[in-house]
Amino acid sequence: MAFDERVVNGMRVLAAIVDTGSFVRAGEVLDMSQSGVSRALAKLEERLHIRLFDRTTRKVTLTDEGRRFYAQVGPLLAGLEEAVASAAEGAVAVRGRLRVNVDPLFARLILGPKLGAFLHQYPELDLEILTRDQLGDMVGDGFDLAIRFGFPQSSSLVARKLLDTKIITLAAPSYLKKHGTPKVPQDLADGKHVCIQFRDPRTGRPFDWEFHRGAKQIVIDTRGQLTINDAGTLESVLLAGYGLAQVMDIALAPHIASGRLVPVLTDWPDERFPLYALYPSRQHPAAKTVVFLDFIQSLVKR
Repeated sequence: MAFDERVVNGMRVLAAIVDTGSFVRAGEVLDMSQSGVSRALAKLEERLHIRLFDRTTRKVTLTDEGRRFYAQVGPLLAGLEEAVASAAEGAVAVRGRLRVNVDPLFARLILGPKLGAFLHQYPELDLEILTRDQLGDMVGDGFDLAIRFGFPQSSSLVARKLLDTKIITLAAPSYLKKHGTPKVPQDLADGKHVCIQFRDPRTGRPFDWEFHRGAKQIVIDTRGQLTINDAGTLESVLLAGYGLAQVMDIALAPHIASGRLVPVLTDWPDERFPLYALYPSRQHPAAKTVVFLDFIQSLVKR
């Protein structure tokens, strides 16, 4: 497909509609009338021979074909805009909006306390952090970047591993005093211990209780009475001495250091859970994405 001015203009209109969620707001951003926005999009759809949006009186959403097209051209258009800015200014500017999908636990414990210093460094950057239990449709939802715990599913997104955190089993001293300390993983399967389950947001089922030592791996059927899907609630229940849980050590390190929570079964130390950065495939990521990725990487260095 030969790119003429109408195609490029249509792609700019497409990106503005995705970013703002409506034809009216896209026109405001681009200083165009709503009819001008509609005409530019219609010409692009005619050129591509596909329908890009499903439109109702309340909502504008990308079609499957539109989502695939935007996943390819959105990064290219962002790169083109930054290239023009770079040529005009002599340098790539870190500016504009950066929309990031972040795991709630990472946002609360690691990212939040450090954001102020980062934003002071880049005053022309408008950063939007949204915490979600799941990644969802990253491109369709208009995210530039995602920071997620867990192994990424197969997709067109670039996946960059940031760290591996240990999975540990732990409880409060008050719980261990009352129920005793398990000596082997199998002790958790006989009903003598209270095992708190944590729900996997991707599957809707509780995570398996796994134990890894070198090449050896076992899974224990704990069948706990309580299932939780929020890390903050799990933390409070653990500190209250209700039961045992398996968590990422990065999540509760301060409580472990203070002795308020105690790791058990420490001779099974080798289970890991990764943290990934995910972003649309592109040869040259935008400067704002690069600096934010570097910032995240600096937070997780160990």
